[in-house]
Amino acid sequence: MTMHRFVLFIVTLLWLCMPASAIAQSAAAPAPVPAIAAPTPPSAPTLPSLPDVTVGQIGDSKISLPLQTLLLMTAITLIPSALLAMTAFTRIIIVLGLLRQALGTGQTPSNQVLVGLALFLTMLVMMPVGEKAWEQGMAPYLNGQIDFATAWTLTTGPLRDFMLAQVRETDLMTFAGLAGHGTYDSAADVPFPIVVASFITSELKTAFEIGFLIFIPFVIIDLVIASVLMSMGMMMLSPMLVSAPFKILLFVLVDGWVLIVGALAASFNVA
Repeated sequence: MTMHRFVLFIVTLLWLCMPASAIAQSAAAPAPVPAIAAPTPPSAPTLPSLPDVTVGQIGDSKISLPLQTLLLMTAITLIPSALLAMTAFTRIIIVLGLLRQALGTGQTPSNQVLVGLALFLTMLVMMPVGEKAWEQGMAPYLNGQIDFATAWTLTTGPLRDFMLAQVRETDLMTFAGLAGHGTYDSAADVPFPIVVASFITSELKTAFEIGFLIFIPFVIIDLVIASVLMSMGMMMLSPMLVSAPFKILLFVLVDGWVLIVGALAASFNVA
């Protein structure tokens, strides 16, 4: 009986120890490491397709929008040079500067006033030329009726005629000889650079001729004042200081600004 209980005790003890050993073996066994996938290389970024920026053409060549912007900015920078070289501004500003010097008023009127007056007087003189150029060339081009080459010819035609109407024949032939050209059959055969160069020199000559005529009455006043001062023995007194009020008075009495501006506007030959 005692032996039977001892065997039963051993069997029970073994049965209780089996789950503990199985748990210990399962705990001691390392957990499987999950497999890590290799990183995929990043794909190259794709750029969006650019829209078609071809919106115009010059002749048979298509011009993109960036190139058109570049041409526009270049034209804007050349506008002051075109204003000085191909309009009535040159003659007007030179005559106004000589008038101020003849009056002996120093910097009165100021440069800003003279330039402003010259600009608006230039607009008045060039308005018929601008209207004709717009109607013949720019408006049909913007409406898509003509190409750029035709628009350029029609737009610069009135300006070309205006410059040729002011050009002296001697100046024109001088620059034609410098360019190695002979005589021209018609005005349309004269190259545009020669027209511009001849126009500038002719305008300079005309402006100085007008300035000479303006100087004459003021020089006479200076001579009279200087003679009176010398006869009175006042040689230490500056004749320019004494004659300045008389010149200003004379200029105001004859309404000089209206006379000068009107004479300048009428001095241009309209083709």
